[in-house]
Amino acid sequence: MEPTHTLEQLIKDVEYLKDRSAILDCIARHARAHDRFDVDMLTHAYHEDGVDEHGYAINPGPQYAEWANAIHAAGAELHTHNITTHTCDIDGDIAHCESYVIVALLNKDGASARMISGRYIDRLEKREGQWKIALRRSTVDLLISGDAKILNSPIFKDQGYTKGLRDKRDVSYQRPLDLNHTPERW
Repeated sequence: MEPTHTLEQLIKDVEYLKDRSAILDCIARHARAHDRFDVDMLTHAYHEDGVDEHGYAINPGPQYAEWANAIHAAGAELHTHNITTHTCDIDGDIAHCESYVIVALLNKDGASARMISGRYIDRLEKREGQWKIALRRSTVDLLISGDAKILNSPIFKDQGYTKGLRDKRDVSYQRPLDLNHTPERW
């Protein structure tokens, strides 16, 4: 019986899987950095000459975090960026990706919210062994606004859920994760 994979093919397959994983990790860290206002993590997702386009706002990658944090702080108390469907075509050290994103934003009034459904269209490049964003273009495909008053109701508040924070006090930074740390709660 002849083997279905040669050693060379196996090496190529492993490299491809490592690249795909690194690309998706970069995109996921970018989303997490948004929600935690983590300037270093967000900046690190871009190459030094990387560019981000959100509508008419075009920012160099190293300056994007400052702009994004200001926009999010002005319009929302909290938000989450959820990466869903992700496709990626890798051609050597260049990858063309499309990542669906659902952004949920709790408005400053604490009583209303917005959900944006869109996509990140990215060109990532592998330089010096690291995949980072060279160009990101954002789409908005749907925008919904609605009532979020339930967050302030006793039926919700009495459950004691941990509240997300926009800095390194957020529970996601706790290492090791344990129950001795008292998080901020709703």
